[in-house]
Amino acid sequence: MLSILTLIAGLTVLVLAGDYLVRGAVALAEKLSIDPLIIGLTIVAFGTSAPEMFVSLQAAFDGVSGIAVGNIIGSNIANVFLVLGAPALFMTINCREDGLGVSLAVMIALTLMLMVMMWLTPLNRIDGAILLTVIAGYLAWQIRAARKHQLASVPDYHDEVAEVPHENWKIALFIIGALIGLPIGAWLTVDSASQIARMLGASETVIGLTIVAIGTSLPELVTSVMAAWRKSGAVMIGNVVGSNIFNIGLILGGTALVIPLDVDPRIVTIDMWVMLAAGLLVVALAHWNLPIKKLGGLAMLAVFGAYIVSVF
Repeated sequence: MLSILTLIAGLTVLVLAGDYLVRGAVALAEKLSIDPLIIGLTIVAFGTSAPEMFVSLQAAFDGVSGIAVGNIIGSNIANVFLVLGAPALFMTINCREDGLGVSLAVMIALTLMLMVMMWLTPLNRIDGAILLTVIAGYLAWQIRAARKHQLASVPDYHDEVAEVPHENWKIALFIIGALIGLPIGAWLTVDSASQIARMLGASETVIGLTIVAIGTSLPELVTSVMAAWRKSGAVMIGNVVGSNIFNIGLILGGTALVIPLDVDPRIVTIDMWVMLAAGLLVVALAHWNLPIKKLGGLAMLAVFGAYIVSVF
């Protein structure tokens, strides 16, 4: 029971700290007159993925590769079936968005690259460097293309960020508090998840794919539900695609660059294929402009529930 409470506490700290980090960083960037486009494409995108990064790094340092890798694979699966499926219960989600094609291609390319790398396990520092290079190139292209063509579809990060502080002391408090809270939350999450895995007789990979992955995907889920409330479908699909790109390129790439990661055989034989299927589903929905209605949302949640049951 104590481990479960600790896990809940750890995930809660991660979600809150991630939110405060985004709000504090956005406020600081606005104070420094940084281009709003750069804020949206970098600070907000990175901030919503901060829980996954700290959990994967903590797990890697603790020698628990199953949680480090499972967290990312599970999060990318949850981002599609859960984060898109749940808001569809409240509104119809239109998955066609101008300028999304390149991001979809990058998401699938990174997914396929990661699959090959995991097949040749372990994920080593060269793999990490390659993934980081791809994400850096993607961000540079996004910023350059948006500026060059003055796209009207430049992300409005205010759709994804709650009210930001304006006083300097409050901005500092938000950022410092978040930077203290994130590693504490990650440590609590990884430690308690490992204990729960041992108690249940399950592997760390299974816990990483399910409980930890869902927990670290909460910021994306909250963002999507709020976007559904505001009738902003573009935010939802962009949130999912961007998060999946960052999870693979930045978080798993950065973690592998620091510490090589072993990959559980079940991820290679089952879970990475589910991740690919989830990514291809998003591509199909966007390419054929197929809206996700309530029935579709229920189907996606049912598939996700069946996947979670199959993992255990």
